[in-house]
Amino acid sequence: MRNTDQPAEDKRSLTLSRSRCCFFFLVLGVVLLYYCTSIRNMAPDWNLKWLMQNNSTNTTAELPETTSVATTQEPPTQRQRTVSSRVTKKVLETQTAQRTAAPYVSPGPYLVEYPYEYHFTINEELKCRQEKPFVVLIVQVAPRNRAHRDIIRNSWGSEKLANNQVVALFFLLGMQTGDDAEQVHRQLLQESKEHQDLIQGDFVDCYKNLTIKTMVMLEWLNSYCSSAAYAMKIDSDMFLNVPNLVNLLLKAPRTNYMTGLVAHGGRVSRDPKSKFYVPLDLISEDVYPLYALGLGYILPLDLISEDVYPLYALGLGYILSLDLTKKLIEASRHVKPLYIEDVYLGLCMRHLGIRPTEPPNWILFRVIPIKYSRCEYSKIIATTTLENMDRVWIWRDFKKPGRYC
Repeated sequence: MRNTDQPAEDKRSLTLSRSRCCFFFLVLGVVLLYYCTSIRNMAPDWNLKWLMQNNSTNTTAELPETTSVATTQEPPTQRQRTVSSRVTKKVLETQTAQRTAAPYVSPGPYLVEYPYEYHFTINEELKCRQEKPFVVLIVQVAPRNRAHRDIIRNSWGSEKLANNQVVALFFLLGMQTGDDAEQVHRQLLQESKEHQDLIQGDFVDCYKNLTIKTMVMLEWLNSYCSSAAYAMKIDSDMFLNVPNLVNLLLKAPRTNYMTGLVAHGGRVSRDPKSKFYVPLDLISEDVYPLYALGLGYILPLDLISEDVYPLYALGLGYILSLDLTKKLIEASRHVKPLYIEDVYLGLCMRHLGIRPTEPPNWILFRVIPIKYSRCEYSKIIATTTLENMDRVWIWRDFKKPGRYC
């Protein structure tokens, strides 16, 4: 006997199958559309700040004795104080009753030696406790660059109070290498006596160690300035509008907060000739966890593109709430220590599951220098400056009474 219900069942099955297919492609299309629109082709190469960093020569210097310690892990039994332009120190292990240096193993040209127990040869461990700042400004600067430090001290760095909030300023530097290393260190000790604003770690101050420098900054903040609400890392050739910064932070979250000029879709350079080259085995699928799309479907984001960094705040100047210092230090134990410091913090933030916060207005942080005018500078928080710009004159003119625009 012929089954008269069969055509109806076939139609229902066909309709259901088409509906499922349409729904699947609709979901996939939405995900791809979201991903594509979030990519703004903001590659790390356009960060002009990286092109202006000082490189150190491959010299070796003996480090001076340390005065205080900031630890990120259990201290080794013994340590060797040998420094190079790539990596600064290797732990001594007790193999016999006598001290025997363990064979040095470099982490490679694209990695840095971190976590590691770095020490401070110059420190200001009581200043935050005494001043109780609302926000701490940390300027990363080369040891020899006294001129930039003095420019900042005589301009925006002199603003210690903004909107009734205390602002503290510190300069963070590593160790100078070369024939004049001892002379530079003596000069730094004298400068520290004069201004009480220097922090120096016992790592080589060079471009490849910027990640070490940044992580040591987080260690210092966690150890000596955790009572502050926020910290801002800023490069030494920037102009900072301190009142605008404080105004932003008075309205900002107090936890899990990082902001600045947030890079979307920064491309991972796979060109060995590029200054920012990163090998495939260093950053690949481990950067991009699986994302559940619902309905049982799971797609790894790196199938869409494995050559895109997660969100990160550009290193020219970024802000973080002080609760993040401890969290980022802990995350660093689980993330390969990439030499590109702002990208590395982005990787640590991804590990923590915390997205950097977009600023209320994209013009607040300017990576391309803008022509000075009181009106334009009144609208920003931070901007890069040209080498020939007189930043002290600009600051004095900007602080004159009267309307900005």
